Amino acid sequence: MDLVTDIVQNGAESGTDLLELFISETLGSSESKEFRFTVKDRGKGMTKEELEQAKDPFVSDGIKHPRRRVGLGIPLFIQTAETSGGGWEIESKKGVGTKVSAWFDLNNVDTPPIGDIPGMLRTALLFEGPSETLIKRQGRVNYEVRRTDLANALGGLKDTRSLVLMNEYLVKRER
Repeated sequence: MDLVTDIVQNGAESGTDLLELFISETLGSSESKEFRFTVKDRGKGMTKEELEQAKDPFVSDGIKHPRRRVGLGIPLFIQTAETSGGGWEIESKKGVGTKVSAWFDLNNVDTPPIGDIPGMLRTALLFEGPSETLIKRQGRVNYEVRRTDLANALGGLKDTRSLVLMNEYLVKRER
Protein backbone atom coordinates (compact mmCIF):
# COMPACT_ATOMS: atom_id res chain seq x y z
CA MET A 1 0.00 0.00 0.00
CA ASP A 2 1.62 3.24 -1.16
CA LEU A 3 0.11 5.13 1.79
CA VAL A 4 2.28 3.17 4.21
CA THR A 5 5.43 3.90 2.23
CA ASP A 6 4.60 7.62 2.07
CA ILE A 7 4.07 7.86 5.83
CA VAL A 8 7.25 5.85 6.52
CA GLN A 9 9.20 8.19 4.23
CA ASN A 10 7.86 11.21 6.12
CA GLY A 11 9.03 9.62 9.36
CA ALA A 12 12.45 8.75 7.94
CA GLU A 13 12.91 12.36 6.84
CA SER A 14 11.90 13.76 10.26
CA GLY A 15 15.37 13.60 11.79
CA THR A 16 14.51 10.55 13.90
CA ASP A 17 17.05 8.05 15.16
CA LEU A 18 14.43 5.29 15.46
CA LEU A 19 11.61 4.64 13.02
CA GLU A 20 9.01 2.04 13.97
CA LEU A 21 6.45 0.46 11.64
CA PHE A 22 3.71 -1.79 13.00
CA ILE A 23 1.46 -3.66 10.59
CA SER A 24 -1.41 -5.89 11.61
CA GLU A 25 -4.14 -7.70 9.80
CA THR A 26 -7.30 -8.87 11.49
CA LEU A 27 -8.46 -11.94 9.66
CA GLY A 28 -11.74 -12.64 11.38
CA SER A 29 -14.93 -13.64 9.67
CA SER A 30 -15.56 -12.48 6.13
CA GLU A 31 -17.39 -9.53 7.69
CA SER A 32 -14.45 -8.27 9.77
CA LYS A 33 -11.12 -8.09 7.97
CA GLU A 34 -8.92 -5.12 8.71
CA PHE A 35 -5.48 -3.83 7.72
CA ARG A 36 -3.88 -1.49 10.24
CA PHE A 37 -0.55 0.29 10.39
CA THR A 38 1.25 2.67 12.71
CA VAL A 39 4.43 4.64 12.04
CA LYS A 40 6.26 6.21 14.99
CA ASP A 41 9.28 8.46 14.91
CA ARG A 42 11.28 10.52 17.37
CA GLY A 43 11.86 13.31 14.90
CA LYS A 44 11.13 17.01 14.80
CA GLY A 45 7.39 16.62 15.39
CA MET A 46 4.74 19.27 14.74
CA THR A 47 2.84 21.84 16.73
CA LYS A 48 -0.97 21.67 16.67
CA GLU A 49 -0.97 24.47 14.11
CA GLU A 50 1.55 22.68 11.87
CA LEU A 51 -0.46 19.48 12.09
CA GLU A 52 -3.63 21.32 11.03
CA GLN A 53 -1.73 22.80 8.09
CA ALA A 54 -0.44 19.34 7.12
CA LYS A 55 -4.06 18.18 6.83
CA ASP A 56 -4.92 21.04 4.45
CA PRO A 57 -4.35 20.07 0.79
CA PHE A 58 -3.89 23.71 -0.20
CA VAL A 59 -0.96 24.34 2.14
CA SER A 60 2.66 23.28 1.79
CA ASP A 61 5.60 24.31 3.95
CA GLY A 62 7.69 24.60 0.79
CA ILE A 63 10.63 22.80 2.39
CA LYS A 64 10.36 19.23 1.07
CA HIS A 65 9.14 20.34 -2.36
CA PRO A 66 10.10 24.02 -2.78
CA ARG A 67 8.13 24.62 -5.98
CA ARG A 68 4.87 23.06 -4.78
CA ARG A 69 2.11 25.17 -3.33
CA VAL A 70 -0.07 22.22 -2.28
CA GLY A 71 0.57 19.28 0.04
CA LEU A 72 -1.56 16.28 -0.83
CA GLY A 73 0.14 13.44 1.09
CA ILE A 74 -1.62 13.68 4.46
CA PRO A 75 -4.97 14.86 3.01
CA LEU A 76 -5.07 11.88 0.60
CA PHE A 77 -4.06 9.54 3.42
CA ILE A 78 -6.98 10.84 5.53
CA GLN A 79 -9.46 10.68 2.67
CA THR A 80 -8.47 7.13 1.73
CA ALA A 81 -8.76 5.87 5.31
CA GLU A 82 -12.17 7.48 5.79
CA THR A 83 -13.69 6.48 2.44
CA SER A 84 -12.59 2.87 2.86
CA GLY A 85 -14.56 2.37 6.07
CA GLY A 86 -11.50 2.85 8.25
CA GLY A 87 -10.03 5.69 10.18
CA TRP A 88 -6.84 7.47 11.15
CA GLU A 89 -5.03 9.20 14.00
CA ILE A 90 -2.06 11.53 14.05
CA GLU A 91 -0.33 12.51 17.28
CA SER A 92 2.62 14.86 17.19
CA LYS A 93 4.58 17.01 19.58
CA LYS A 94 7.18 19.52 18.48
CA GLY A 95 10.68 18.26 19.26
CA VAL A 96 9.40 14.86 20.40
CA GLY A 97 8.07 13.06 17.33
CA THR A 98 5.01 11.86 15.49
CA LYS A 99 2.78 8.79 15.53
CA VAL A 100 0.53 8.14 12.52
CA SER A 101 -2.00 5.30 12.47
CA ALA A 102 -4.60 4.17 9.98
CA TRP A 103 -6.93 1.22 9.55
CA PHE A 104 -8.81 -0.03 6.53
CA ASP A 105 -11.77 -2.37 6.07
CA LEU A 106 -10.42 -5.01 3.68
CA ASN A 107 -13.95 -5.81 2.51
CA ASN A 108 -14.64 -2.24 1.42
CA VAL A 109 -14.45 -1.69 -2.33
CA ASP A 110 -12.67 1.65 -1.76
CA THR A 111 -9.79 0.12 0.21
CA PRO A 112 -6.64 0.25 -1.93
CA PRO A 113 -4.94 -3.08 -2.61
CA ILE A 114 -2.43 -4.02 0.07
CA GLY A 115 0.01 -5.00 -2.66
CA ASP A 116 3.54 -6.28 -2.25
CA ILE A 117 4.18 -6.28 1.50
CA PRO A 118 7.77 -7.60 1.28
CA GLY A 119 8.54 -4.85 -1.23
CA MET A 120 6.94 -2.23 1.02
CA LEU A 121 8.98 -3.47 4.00
CA ARG A 122 12.17 -3.55 1.93
CA THR A 123 11.60 0.08 0.94
CA ALA A 124 10.92 1.05 4.57
CA LEU A 125 14.13 -0.63 5.71
CA LEU A 126 16.21 1.17 3.08
CA PHE A 127 15.07 4.77 3.66
CA GLU A 128 18.03 6.90 4.68
CA GLY A 129 17.85 8.90 7.87
CA PRO A 130 17.12 6.84 10.96
CA SER A 131 19.96 4.80 12.45
CA GLU A 132 17.42 2.07 13.25
CA THR A 133 14.20 0.91 11.64
CA LEU A 134 12.05 -1.61 13.48
CA ILE A 135 9.21 -3.46 11.78
CA LYS A 136 6.66 -5.54 13.69
CA ARG A 137 4.06 -7.70 11.93
CA GLN A 138 0.96 -9.22 13.51
CA GLY A 139 -2.03 -11.13 12.25
CA ARG A 140 -1.64 -13.43 9.29
CA VAL A 141 2.09 -13.62 10.09
CA ASN A 142 3.97 -12.59 13.22
CA TYR A 143 7.57 -11.45 13.27
CA GLU A 144 9.90 -8.55 14.03
CA VAL A 145 12.85 -7.30 12.02
CA ARG A 146 15.44 -4.60 12.71
CA ARG A 147 17.49 -2.97 9.98
CA THR A 148 20.69 -3.19 12.05
CA ASP A 149 20.21 -6.95 12.57
CA LEU A 150 19.73 -7.46 8.82
CA ALA A 151 22.74 -5.29 8.00
CA ASN A 152 24.91 -7.20 10.48
CA ALA A 153 23.76 -10.60 9.21
CA LEU A 154 24.19 -9.65 5.55
CA GLY A 155 27.36 -7.57 5.87
CA GLY A 156 25.53 -4.36 4.97
CA LEU A 157 22.55 -3.38 2.84
CA LYS A 158 24.27 -1.66 -0.05
CA ASP A 159 25.28 -4.35 -2.53
CA THR A 160 23.03 -6.35 -4.82
CA ARG A 161 23.71 -9.68 -3.10
CA SER A 162 22.66 -8.41 0.34
CA LEU A 163 19.55 -6.75 -1.10
CA VAL A 164 18.51 -9.97 -2.85
CA LEU A 165 19.02 -11.94 0.38
CA MET A 166 17.05 -9.36 2.36
CA ASN A 167 14.19 -9.62 -0.12
CA GLU A 168 14.21 -13.43 0.07
CA TYR A 169 14.12 -13.21 3.87
CA LEU A 170 11.13 -10.83 3.85
CA VAL A 171 9.24 -12.92 1.27
CA LYS A 172 9.73 -16.06 3.40
CA ARG A 173 8.55 -14.27 6.54
CA GLU A 174 5.33 -13.25 4.76
CA ARG A 175 4.38 -16.83 3.85
